Amino acid sequence: MSSSMKVVTSLAEMRAAGKALPGPLGLVPTMGFLHEGHLSLVRRAKAECPSVAVSIFVNPTQFGPSEDLARYPRDLPRDLALLESAGADLVWTPSAEEMYPQGFQTWVQVDGLTLPLEGVVRPGHFRGVTTVVAKLFNAVGADRAYFGQKDAQQVAVIRRMAADLNFRCEVIVCPIVREADGLAMSSRNTYLNPEERKAATVLSRGWTAAQAAYQNGERSAEALRQIVTETVAAEPLARLQYVSCADYETLQELEQLTGRTLLSMAVFVGKTRLIDNCILG
Repeated sequence: MSSSMKVVTSLAEMRAAGKALPGPLGLVPTMGFLHEGHLSLVRRAKAECPSVAVSIFVNPTQFGPSEDLARYPRDLPRDLALLESAGADLVWTPSAEEMYPQGFQTWVQVDGLTLPLEGVVRPGHFRGVTTVVAKLFNAVGADRAYFGQKDAQQVAVIRRMAADLNFRCEVIVCPIVREADGLAMSSRNTYLNPEERKAATVLSRGWTAAQAAYQNGERSAEALRQIVTETVAAEPLARLQYVSCADYETLQELEQLTGRTLLSMAVFVGKTRLIDNCILG
């Protein structure tokens, strides 16, 4: 019963509470300030696993020096109420000191997949992500972990890490949840003022236009990138950081589309950096 949702902070409590739950155990790792995207992961986990654990941890090691760690939105009481109604059994809210104690010096790093895209513009970001996810997998002892497709490169990197290091945790990728106007749900959307919020639909408009061209037979990656570039350029409040048309597995940029392809982009709307993607083929 969700009414007995347990909230723990220490690693020892997490281990004990996790062991006490009937398996298989599903894990939804989050940075809190939950929205419908996160809750869809919890409900999916709940549908597939007898027990569901959720971690809430704003991971400092995945933020760059100029990024928004200090102002990243946080609202634990609201998060806990949402998780209880979504059916989570266990919530772990570790402190930064618990995750990175004095003397911490071990990192988990995936090489090739982290180099392009986000890796170019956010150096060190993925090292922080893979290290914290490896720690979460170990601490929680989950059988399955649920991630959203919105962070497409992150998902590819975590899947690679889990396979390479023989984690027994199965990585499950769930579809992007969107607002009615197409904007991918994100905790960072709260930074947008009303005018920027309207402009932010340029990301989904960009990939939708490229997807339509693809469905009409366009197979040139450059042509598809150009469609996104022009769509974003037409929105005065938006500035394109990158657009990519890459192999879904390797994330290598393509010239021609043959198999599954990840079309992804990062766009600044005002000062807020947003990402979105779609899968072609």
